[in-house]
Amino acid sequence: MKLILLWRELFNWIEEMEQYILGIFQSFDLDALEWGLIMLSGLLVGAAKSGLSGAAFIVVPLLAMIFGGKPSTGMLLPMLIIGDVFAISYYHRHTNWKYVIKPIPWAVAGVVIGVLVGNQVSGDFFTTLIAITILMGLVLMVWQDMRRKKVSVPDYWWFSAIIGIIGGFSTMIGNSAGPILSIYLLTMYLPKNIFIGTKAWFFMIINLTKVPFHVFSWETIGMKTMLLDLTVVPAIFLGAFIGVRTVRYIPEKSYRILVIVTTVIACGLMLYR
Repeated sequence: MKLILLWRELFNWIEEMEQYILGIFQSFDLDALEWGLIMLSGLLVGAAKSGLSGAAFIVVPLLAMIFGGKPSTGMLLPMLIIGDVFAISYYHRHTNWKYVIKPIPWAVAGVVIGVLVGNQVSGDFFTTLIAITILMGLVLMVWQDMRRKKVSVPDYWWFSAIIGIIGGFSTMIGNSAGPILSIYLLTMYLPKNIFIGTKAWFFMIINLTKVPFHVFSWETIGMKTMLLDLTVVPAIFLGAFIGVRTVRYIPEKSYRILVIVTTVIACGLMLYR
């Protein structure tokens, strides 16, 4: 008898949880097209995190279109962390910790600045400034590549500080620090796999740092967002698998060109979105 009652209670609890979760999903009021775009976003995040730099450029505007600017940053962050986990699980042996650790303290400071000014300053102004800064760095890097000289500037602490602060700020405001860190790592002339592994660890640390601010300060991450993000995990995994398989066949020089080209496209999207 007690066993029957226990099963009934368990069944009722499961039914209540199903109704609760269903109610959460219904509260988003998403149509089939929007669900498709969310899954596409997860696929692109996975591909980008596993080495196909630039694959996720349209994810930020897509999610902003569906959920709104600020709420979309909280929706995207768990997806990025899941992508980071996949990337680290594959590229964990290919990491140059020197270039992870140097900008991290400055990046955390940039995150805090982003939290403080996020509700006060126009995001469009900073987005434009970030895009222009990245383009200037690209021009300098390409010019030095043409002269076949490696960059000496990154050896100075202030270079890591600038990259860290701008990167931390931009990732907090709009999850758009990928191009900035790409410039930083490209100037170090890191091999393809080390580039991907170093970038993955950097963003894993920074993205985890951002979570408490999104939960307690901006309140953009909660049970609703986490449940929706969990539904996107298979798409992120598929994207990561595609990214890993594709990167294997891209030569080192071609990969560097790919990152440069996709970074320019990202800047264009920042300037004209």
